[in-house]
Amino acid sequence: MGKAVTRKEAEQMLENALEIGARMLISGAEISRVEDSILRICTAYGSERTEVFSITYTIVATISSKNFGIITQSRRIHGLAFNLQELKYLNNLSRNVCVSLPDMDEVRSDLKRIHELPQYTNRQGMLIYALISSAFTLFFGGSVLDAAISAVIGVLIKIVEIPLKNMNMNRFLVSCLCSLAAGVLAVMAARTGIGCSSDKISIGNVMILIPGLMFTNCIREMISDNFLSGLTRFGEAVLLSLSIALGFAVASWL
Repeated sequence: MGKAVTRKEAEQMLENALEIGARMLISGAEISRVEDSILRICTAYGSERTEVFSITYTIVATISSKNFGIITQSRRIHGLAFNLQELKYLNNLSRNVCVSLPDMDEVRSDLKRIHELPQYTNRQGMLIYALISSAFTLFFGGSVLDAAISAVIGVLIKIVEIPLKNMNMNRFLVSCLCSLAAGVLAVMAARTGIGCSSDKISIGNVMILIPGLMFTNCIREMISDNFLSGLTRFGEAVLLSLSIALGFAVASWL
């Protein structure tokens, strides 16, 4: 039996639990982990029965107890921003909440602190894109010159991506436009003789855009019997991949 709380405290607890779950989902956690975290937090604070339903963009939870009755809350998820560092801290927070049962103000303070953790700067993002692009170009048989060009194009992809995301543009369109820009630059480099192979250059650049974590999570969801969420993520990942392929296809036709 968990900690006894009043109805008001239970409402605040459920709100915090949903916030932790929502942030975990946004950061890249699978559905089963999100539901389990919310379930454990609610049980620790005295919920006798907890029902949690989560899909890719929605979480609904109901808790019940003789102390506070029945409470239901929901949370709509707006967009995804994969952040494994934040996910790690959220996991630690959920475990700490279950063990030490802090008051709700302390939990909210911890959530705010996690949200304010330093993120990658744009310059760091450009460097990461350059390293990934050049490494995969070399891995797939490109020359050192192709890798260098792929690194430059990787930086340019990040430069194109930043304003598009700041405009809150549809991410399928963002992926398509970024892949189009990368494809055009790779073809231009090959045609002008700067690069040896536009294919090898493009392969390095496309690895930046492929939704690998999303594909991985959809498989894990289906293995965990969360077929609805798994199929939703799978469909989203396929559409993102098709938008990337469309951008490179258009670039090759130009």
